[in-house]
Amino acid sequence: MIALPELGPAGSRDADARLDEAAGLAGAIGLDVAAKMHFRIRQPRPATLFGSGQVEQIAEAVERDGAELLIVDAPITPIQQKNLETGTKAKVIDRTGLILEIFGERAATAEGRLQVELAHLDYQAGRLVRSWTHLERQRGGFGFLGGPGETQIEADRRLIRDRMAKLRKELDQVTRTRALHRARRQRAPWPVIALVGYTNAGKSTLFNRLTRAEVMAENLLFATLDPTMREVALPGFDKAILSDTVGFISELPTQLVAAFRATLEEVISADLIVHVRDISHPDTDAQREDVEHVLKEIGAGEAAGQAVIEAWNKIDRLDPEEAGRVRAEAVRREDVVLLSALTGEGVERLLDCASEHLRKGAKLRTVALPVGEGEAIAWLHANGEVVSQRTEGLETIFEVRLSDADWARFAARWAAEA
Repeated sequence: MIALPELGPAGSRDADARLDEAAGLAGAIGLDVAAKMHFRIRQPRPATLFGSGQVEQIAEAVERDGAELLIVDAPITPIQQKNLETGTKAKVIDRTGLILEIFGERAATAEGRLQVELAHLDYQAGRLVRSWTHLERQRGGFGFLGGPGETQIEADRRLIRDRMAKLRKELDQVTRTRALHRARRQRAPWPVIALVGYTNAGKSTLFNRLTRAEVMAENLLFATLDPTMREVALPGFDKAILSDTVGFISELPTQLVAAFRATLEEVISADLIVHVRDISHPDTDAQREDVEHVLKEIGAGEAAGQAVIEAWNKIDRLDPEEAGRVRAEAVRREDVVLLSALTGEGVERLLDCASEHLRKGAKLRTVALPVGEGEAIAWLHANGEVVSQRTEGLETIFEVRLSDADWARFAARWAAEA
């Protein structure tokens, strides 16, 4: 069963939507939800989070419904977890633990599994204090070592620290490899577009429609964990690279943000971010704030100077009155595109909008260079979008898009405009 504690005054989120989301998270790893309960908490109890009367209500519901697991849809301390297990006679996990379980089950690549294991160990290290009594046993010293030796809990912590250090080294190697891949892509004249959004907003469905790929896309929270990159046809460009990333969620565990930084660096280096929003969801505005918070946390998004457009997805789910209101709001904004990734409505407009944002500040230039001027030709390919090239005699004529700043740098070294 699920217990949602709402701290302080009513927040910006709908309690029923929060409970449905928690049930969706539980369903993502095959758990059946027997009951969902919502409690308003004015003053959190250090020992149990919930008040004593609320703990009794939860315990009664657990016994009545025969629940074996209690999911608290909020972060809880190790002591609160232990006391709630005692009070309800059921195993207890919090929101962070549940999300980590999902990530552990879904990670498909070696990199994903490394990141999930690191996050899980980081989370578990602080919870050894509540583990079973064998952790208090002591092991004796060896040979001339004095003292009673280290306790089992100290040994377990040391093993966790050693394993985390090893994982971080392996992830550092992943980060360096990704940096090399990004550097190679940046030498090519193709822009990179990153899809971001709240989990289950429809990113993977949109990705599949744009690229004709077959990325897993289901009505399931965290269907995508590992980033996928594919070519996409973009008006005015030879091609572009589209990246599908892990979905964000409210109260995303800090351990996961840290562990998945190598993956999320694809977003940091993107030329354009497309924020896919489920515009039909009752908490769509709160979800937008959650995504923007994570982007800011990793140094990406508008706060970092990146171009961002919003794709308001699932408009096919809106009733006519709500659809009219949403369309009127979207018309007033240049950075918003209405679409349905499922039906395809608005997808062409999204591609046009992405192309317009990528071309801002870039102009088409005609450049004539001697055939043997390899360094200048390589520079054009690395820093501009070469639309076409042809050879006339001993010269190569390029049609290339360059920003004013890049054009000034090029002209300073190879002033060669035809």
